Amino acid sequence: MNTVDGPKVFQRISVLGAGAWGTALALNAARAGRDVVLWGRDSATLETISTTHQLPAYLPGITFDQPLETTTDLTEAADADCILLVAPAQVTASIAETIGLYVRKGTPVVLAAKGLEKGTQRMMSEVLADYLPQAVPAILSGPSFASDVARGLPTAVTIAAPSLPLADKLCASLSSQTFRPYASTDLVGVQLGGALKNILAIACGIVLGKKLGASAHAALMTRGFAEMQRLALKLGARSDTLMGLSGFGDVALSCSNHQSRNFAFGFALGEGQTLSDLMAPGAKLSEGAYSARVACELATRHGIEMPVAQAVADVLEQKCSIDEAVIRLMSRPLRAESEQTIKQN
Repeated sequence: MNTVDGPKVFQRISVLGAGAWGTALALNAARAGRDVVLWGRDSATLETISTTHQLPAYLPGITFDQPLETTTDLTEAADADCILLVAPAQVTASIAETIGLYVRKGTPVVLAAKGLEKGTQRMMSEVLADYLPQAVPAILSGPSFASDVARGLPTAVTIAAPSLPLADKLCASLSSQTFRPYASTDLVGVQLGGALKNILAIACGIVLGKKLGASAHAALMTRGFAEMQRLALKLGARSDTLMGLSGFGDVALSCSNHQSRNFAFGFALGEGQTLSDLMAPGAKLSEGAYSARVACELATRHGIEMPVAQAVADVLEQKCSIDEAVIRLMSRPLRAESEQTIKQN
């Protein structure tokens, strides 16, 4: 296996998860010149990818510019220099546990889910440590839509790893003419930026779907980002990470664009669609719908106020209506905008 001190890139890369994002990342790795194998459970989907070079269910209208090797065999997929684990946050544990017998010690496993685990409040790196302790965790996150990456449109992301040499090597392995990764060692900040912005994207979608206006949208995005920072910093994130691609950059992309599943989910709620329809089997995944309550639990544990996240969680749990949530947010006690202002006085 390649090591950080060995070849300059990880040549054989496995991508676990043949949905939109996993397929897009596999395509990018192939463009970067890597030997790629894409693993999925559904043989019919993999056959479509292999024979038609398309994935119409997830990436409609896109014909892939690179052939992709596919497999349903986890032992084959685990035989790699580097693994990209591209699965929803709530099933990351089960996949990590399943491949645990096959992954070699020291293999970097790059986690691409932007979520927090319900019930345990764990970040994805903590899930990996429990189920794949022999692997080295890394995180890929940032302002990126699967369709853009699949089409080869310019995209920049952050890749965080425990050491800068490993982060640099992962970036070199996945860098292509249209995909620019930036290295980081802030695993906590990169993970929380992605997970928490999903909750804010739902809130912003609700505001615009409810036709509450551009002013309300701007205010909500700003105050929501502030509470994201409060919690993330308390949990050990770095402020520069939160102002970078995997924090502010992802907020800017996801909080006003219908390509964002979380924004589209919130927009549909604001327009009056029912929660049961939006979360029915087969509906598009909204990671923020699962992370909202987890973020509130973490905030309570650490004494952090997150009124926007709390409002989203309460609406999703049908503890209050959207109108009631808006009134509650607008009725909060008046205060200084920043903690620095409070300290100065």
